[in-house]
Amino acid sequence: MQDEKLLKEVTAKAMQWLGEGYDAETRAQVQAMLDNDDKTELIESFYRDLEFGTGGLRGIMGAGSNRMNIYTVGGATQGLANYLKENFKDLDQIKVIVGHDVRNNSRLFAETVANIFSANGIKVYLFEGPRPTPEVSYAIRLLGCQSGVNITASHNPKEYNGYKAYWDDGAQVVSPHDVNIINHVNRIHDVSEIKFEGNPDLIEIIGEEIDNQYIEQIHTLSLSPDIDKRQHDLKIVYTPIHGVGRDIIPRSLRRWGFDNIIHIPEQDVMTGEFPTVGGSPNPELLPTMRMAIEKAEEVQADVAMASDPDADRIAVVIKNTKGKYDLLNGNQIQIIFHYYLMARNEELGLLKGDEYIVKTIVTSELIAKIARAKGIKMYDCFTGFKWIATVMRENEGKGRYLGGGEESYGFLPETFARDKDSVSSIPLMAEIAAWAKDRGMTMNDMLIDVYKTYGYSKERGISVVRPGKSGAEEIVAMMKNFRENPQKEIAGSPVVLIKDFQLLEQKDLVKDEVTKLEMPATSNVLQYFTADGTKVSIRPSGTEPKIKFYIEVHDKLEDAEGYNAKNDWADAKIDQICRDLGIA
Repeated sequence: MQDEKLLKEVTAKAMQWLGEGYDAETRAQVQAMLDNDDKTELIESFYRDLEFGTGGLRGIMGAGSNRMNIYTVGGATQGLANYLKENFKDLDQIKVIVGHDVRNNSRLFAETVANIFSANGIKVYLFEGPRPTPEVSYAIRLLGCQSGVNITASHNPKEYNGYKAYWDDGAQVVSPHDVNIINHVNRIHDVSEIKFEGNPDLIEIIGEEIDNQYIEQIHTLSLSPDIDKRQHDLKIVYTPIHGVGRDIIPRSLRRWGFDNIIHIPEQDVMTGEFPTVGGSPNPELLPTMRMAIEKAEEVQADVAMASDPDADRIAVVIKNTKGKYDLLNGNQIQIIFHYYLMARNEELGLLKGDEYIVKTIVTSELIAKIARAKGIKMYDCFTGFKWIATVMRENEGKGRYLGGGEESYGFLPETFARDKDSVSSIPLMAEIAAWAKDRGMTMNDMLIDVYKTYGYSKERGISVVRPGKSGAEEIVAMMKNFRENPQKEIAGSPVVLIKDFQLLEQKDLVKDEVTKLEMPATSNVLQYFTADGTKVSIRPSGTEPKIKFYIEVHDKLEDAEGYNAKNDWADAKIDQICRDLGIA
């Protein structure tokens, strides 16, 4: 009965998409779904409206209310335009930035967005071609805009696209604007309410001049320019994985003084098909990084790096103690960045006592230990760079930001952009490799030294994918079960603390007391902490059909010779934790 009711509802909704307000191609696609005996695609395309969440839109491209297309993008933009006109009604001219990545339909969606904004009397600066996500954030601040939109689905599979909305500080929208924008988007009930016919006089094309200023700003971040010059021939393998970093990141590296940049020609082709990685350009995954690792081995690189398709994330490959090349996990990348920025500022006598760093709650606790040892304040925030940007905004004029990042390969070393940035992070990581080499060390030696000094940690992220309507329901059920039936023991160690960021409370199981968590909002994240220092975080993804588990184990590392054995121990322990959680 439920299936019959759902089919009736989606059929009625789909029939509306056969009206004259929709283009012929869309109508044909919808009609084909209606005519198909298998109604799976029809249901998946129409069982809900693609939700405009606190970060914007992300979904599979295609016809339908639950898909990325010019109509769902149009509704989001009309709602955002309506809110901008309400919020900034005293301005003579509201201004926005519009950018996009290399994905299929990204240019179409970006031009659609630009047309709708301009039709609503809003001045649009439209990038001439694909640009990094962080450059969109930078341009908003540079040009004094009130908002911005970037069309990107980051590292999602090729079938996806997305829509990221930014505010006047260059950060993704947060409260109260996020909820207010969502309310305005939800008020768009009919395609006739969307102003698709643009005003060319209000659309200005931008590009090279912004690129040049951006690269020059990034170069001001260098802490070791003399070392960069000495190590100018550092062997650096770089791949954009078919994305927007192809031209601008090598330019950024050369501006820092690095001139031995080794490319992977097949992956320098900018295309939304992402052919060399099977259509899934996620640099966190070994298959995606296979060609970078092979190239690093071939040339015996000092470091190999990648940016994801919209060039906000960074992946790093280094040689291990056995002479093989390893893909660092996101926590190791964060540890290296934060350690270098704190240690190098200390070396240069730049620490004045007002410095701070930021990490997310699912990122390694080792970073907190390093910060405490250096006397540097550290902020923990929710996953997502809008929360890191919120900390930055709250500390403007009060403290000096050194860096902030999250375990999902995102880092931001600057304040002139407010989203994770591989265009600045990649030359900074090259500088770290040069700094280590200048001391007769490899990157791996440096990481081991950090573990010896501050304690060993190893982390692993596991994603359990559950696509579609039934998958979404299963993810809800899994989170409910972990809350209502919490783990009492993990890998033989008792759970001593549970943090529930949806309820904003933590339970100390040793003291048998419950206290409030001080956070700016709620988030569907659950964390277990055990007596031996293990941390397990569980959260549904906000952008993909998956539930994520973040596992972190700790121990001491007495000497470099014991590093490989300690890694083996940690892998075995994490395997046991996965079995205990039922995700092995």
